[in-house]
Amino acid sequence: MADTHDNLHIAMLPWLAFGHMTPYMELAKLMAAKGHRISFLSAPRNIDRLPKPPPELAPLISLVKLPLPPVEHLPEGAEATSDLPYDKIQYLKKAFDMLQEPVARFLESSDPDWIMYDFAPYWAGPIAARLGIGSVLFTIMIGAGLGFVGPTWASKGADYRKTPEDFTRSPKWVPFPTKVAFRLFEIKRIFDVVTGNASGVTDLYRMGACQECCDVIALRSSYEVEPEWLSLLKDIHTKPVFPVGQLAPGDPEARGETDTWRSIKEWLDAQKKGSVVYVAFGSESKPSQTELTEIAQGLELSGLPFFWVLKTRLGSADTESIMLPDGFEERVKGRGVVWDSWVPQLKILAHDSVGGFLTHGGWNSAVEALSFGRALILFTFVADQGLNARILEERQIGYPIPRNESDGSVTRQSVAESLRLVMVEEEGRVYREKSKGMRPIVGDQGIQERYTNDLLNYLKEHRPVKHLKSKGTTI
Repeated sequence: MADTHDNLHIAMLPWLAFGHMTPYMELAKLMAAKGHRISFLSAPRNIDRLPKPPPELAPLISLVKLPLPPVEHLPEGAEATSDLPYDKIQYLKKAFDMLQEPVARFLESSDPDWIMYDFAPYWAGPIAARLGIGSVLFTIMIGAGLGFVGPTWASKGADYRKTPEDFTRSPKWVPFPTKVAFRLFEIKRIFDVVTGNASGVTDLYRMGACQECCDVIALRSSYEVEPEWLSLLKDIHTKPVFPVGQLAPGDPEARGETDTWRSIKEWLDAQKKGSVVYVAFGSESKPSQTELTEIAQGLELSGLPFFWVLKTRLGSADTESIMLPDGFEERVKGRGVVWDSWVPQLKILAHDSVGGFLTHGGWNSAVEALSFGRALILFTFVADQGLNARILEERQIGYPIPRNESDGSVTRQSVAESLRLVMVEEEGRVYREKSKGMRPIVGDQGIQERYTNDLLNYLKEHRPVKHLKSKGTTI
C-alpha cells in the first residue's frame, strides 16, 4: 500500500449506463486496493444497484448520490440507460447536464486531487480546471473505438464526416489497414450521435470537448490486445494516453451461492463440456420483434443446446414488448432454456459446459467471455458495439452473423449457420482457438496490476501543485 502522503483522492463521474459504471467501479477497486481514496458519483438508484465494493475496500470508496433533476419526457425513476428505450436516452443526457452545479459543489467541498470523467460530462474538465483539480478523461471505449473517433478537430464540429456512409470507412488519420468502421445499419441506428438530440449537444461533440479539456486520457485497453491503436492515439493526442488494462472481473465464485444460480447450474451440469451457446445482449440492447423471431428460429435450427437471457423490455417506458415465436419454448424444451430475469453471467461463462457466447459486442461482456476463453458470435445493436465487433472479427476472436448491410436484418439460416460454424465446425476452429488464446492475456492480474500502477504513478507525480502544498509534500 502507498505511503499515506502519497495517497490520492480521486473523484469518478461515469456516464449513467451500467456498461460504463461497471468498469469505473472495477478501476475504483484496483486503485483503492493501493490505498487511494475514491469518491464514486452517480444517481441514487444506480448506486443502490451497483455491486458493493468488498468489505476491505469499502472504507476507501465513498458512494456519492447525486439526485437527477426532473426533465420533461424522462420517466420518473429512470436513472440509467437500461431503464429506457433508446429514443428516451437523450432526456437522460439532458438531466445529467443539469448536474453541473452539484458536481462543482461536491468537488469544491471535497477537494480531490483528480477527477476521472466519462465522455458525457463535457463540462467537467473546465470545472476541474477552475478549482485546480487535475482531470482524466477515462473512456470505456477500446483503443480502436477511440482511434476511430479520432482527433479533437474531427469530433468537435468538423465537416470531415457528415453522412452515415462517411462512418463506414476507415478514417484518413489511421495509417494501417483495418476493418474498424461502422456497418451502414449500425451507424444509421445511432446517427443522432452526429446530428444531435434533446440535450442540445451531440455525443461526438461531448467526446471532442472532453478530449480537449482533460489533462490525461485513460482508456480500457492494453498493448497485448491492440498495440497499433494505442500508438496511434499517442500520435494524434498531444497529451498523455494511458491504457488501464481490460478490467476483467474478479473470481466468479466470490459472488456466493443463490437459488437462481443453483437452478441454472443444475441444467448446465447436465450438458456436455463446451456444447452450450450462452445468449445475452446486455442490459441496454433489445432485438426488434423481427430480429427476435429470426434469432429464436436460428437457435432452434442450429440443434445446439443454449441458455438465453432474454430482455423483452428496456425499462417501464418501453412500450414495444417483444415475444418469442408460438410454441418455441415447448419445441426446444430440454435443449434450450429462456430466462427472463437477472442471472450471474460470470458464473455461467465460467461453467465448463459453455462453449460460445452469442453477444451484442459490448466490451464488458466480451472481456468476461474471453477471460474464460469462450468463442464469440456477434450480433450488434447500438453505441460502439459495431467498432468492438470489427476488432474482434479482425483478430478472429469473434464471428459476426451475416446481416443486410442497409437495415441490419438477419435470417434464421445465417443465425443457425454462424452458431454451428463457431461452435462445432472445422472451419470455425480458428475462433475457438483464438478465443482460448485470449484467456491468459485478458485474465492476467499481473498485466492488470502493471497498467494500474503506471496510471497511478503518473497521477501521483503530476498531482496539481496546490494539492502538493496542502498535503505538506515537498515539491
